[in-house]
Amino acid sequence: MALSTPEVCTASPAKQRRKLTQNDDDHNQQPLLPGLPDHIAQACLSLVHPSILYSVCRSWRRVIYTRSFPPFPSLYALLSSSSSSSLQNSIQFYNFDPISSSWRALPTTPPDPPLHLFLRHPSFISRNLPIQTVSASGKLVLLAATTHNFFPALPRPLVFDPDTSRWLFGPPLANPRRWCAAGTLSGAVYVASGIRSHFSIDIARSVEKWVLSKKNDNSSPIPIGRNPTRNEHMGWEWERVSGLRDGRFSRDAIDAVGWRGKLCMVNVKGDAVKDGLVYDAEKDAWQDMPEGMIAGWTGPVAAMDEDVMYVVDEAKGALRRYDPARDMWDQILESESLRGADQIAAGGGRVCVVCRGRIVVVDVAASGPRLWHVEAPSGLEAVAIHILPRMSQPV
Repeated sequence: MALSTPEVCTASPAKQRRKLTQNDDDHNQQPLLPGLPDHIAQACLSLVHPSILYSVCRSWRRVIYTRSFPPFPSLYALLSSSSSSSLQNSIQFYNFDPISSSWRALPTTPPDPPLHLFLRHPSFISRNLPIQTVSASGKLVLLAATTHNFFPALPRPLVFDPDTSRWLFGPPLANPRRWCAAGTLSGAVYVASGIRSHFSIDIARSVEKWVLSKKNDNSSPIPIGRNPTRNEHMGWEWERVSGLRDGRFSRDAIDAVGWRGKLCMVNVKGDAVKDGLVYDAEKDAWQDMPEGMIAGWTGPVAAMDEDVMYVVDEAKGALRRYDPARDMWDQILESESLRGADQIAAGGGRVCVVCRGRIVVVDVAASGPRLWHVEAPSGLEAVAIHILPRMSQPV
């Protein structure tokens, strides 16, 4: 998946496409390209942008969603009720297809054990409880959340694979936690600090890593409805890495950002005075965050291809890019639409931002940055977003 291609991330508002006629059905059984076997035709069609193929005919439209066709990036979102008076805790998982400009619900999560994620609680009127997700190795990973009695909701991660459109169980966490730092680096998922039902200095200082690529290719996904055993996680387990110096990073649910072989994180969100650490994966060692980096960490941060780091100043609505040579953040644009930013994702030349339940997209690859909104499904608002390959669909 070429995330570096800006045209194939989140699309701008739907453009007018020609109306497909009933005659297209007559072509469904015909070769994709007359005179060529379908596998060669697919290789040829893969060189054409999916938005063009989508608008030509139904057979070409279908082929861009097959597992054999190179996937294009799309938007994955955790959505909840947009009603301010609602105490419902139903979290829904959706995929936004930028080619068709449409939302599609993900398959339901495994029923056993049932998933109880509390976003709103009567004891926390002014804020939502965090539900922490990351994206790694082309998959969506649900890592941490809180139950109604303030226990960790996930003893092991839930993983959605867009290639198969299936949910899988991840390996059990040695210490299930909530309100932690969660992030990815070079295909590995990290959880650091946090708490269980109560504070523990051991958990607050601990850091665990899970390398998704280590899973045995010959092993089968754990069937939905059956609890996995330890033997089924051979090669797909959490590993302890160098711990934190103290428990200061258990104060908030934090996005740890993978960037140039390092994992960067702060201990609180927003403009508050904060501590910052950088984990060097090669050396398995923590070090203090550079002064300029931490000074400009004034909102949610994400890294494009783990190479270019962006921040949205949640108070000013300013999108900035980090310059490591000068240890400074350079402003790209400032917009009222970006104020109150809660979370961001970066990929394919786009920075996608969740702002008070709305989804805002900024094209940072264009010579002049462009900004637009993606409307959530009716009655729902965004909690978190990720950029991942589009879901495959059966032909």
